[in-house]
Amino acid sequence: MTLPPFERFYDEHKEEIYAFLVRRLGRERAEDAFQETFLRALRAYPKLRHGEHLRAWAYTIASRIAIDEHRRPRADADLPELASLDGRPAFAQLEHLADELPPTERAAVVLRYGYDLDYADIGAALGSNATAARQAASAGIRRLRRKERR
Repeated sequence: MTLPPFERFYDEHKEEIYAFLVRRLGRERAEDAFQETFLRALRAYPKLRHGEHLRAWAYTIASRIAIDEHRRPRADADLPELASLDGRPAFAQLEHLADELPPTERAAVVLRYGYDLDYADIGAALGSNATAARQAASAGIRRLRRKERR
């Protein structure tokens, strides 16, 4: 099957891809994901060998963009409020230990051990990722252990 012009491909699939993204991401986030989907498709289109399975190909691109969008930390995301066992906020329970840590390490240690957040949530709160959050918490704990030995 020969490759149709990109404009025809776009016209044939734009509505259902947009509807798919709205279902996955909500209308507000779907707009950008839709544009990114067809931008990626346009860039890759000349490299395609044939026109078979174009609909599935478009869905694959859109699905990957939706997954990336879900992984991306959102600036407006709120951290959950977690209860404290003794009535004091979690930071107050750790502040005497963590107050001398660098800010990123302090935040990672408090969020991990004071609020029991997972590293993905900590990374989102710090504007990074789970790996960086794990490294910051680990570095903070190592620094605290060195301090304790003195």
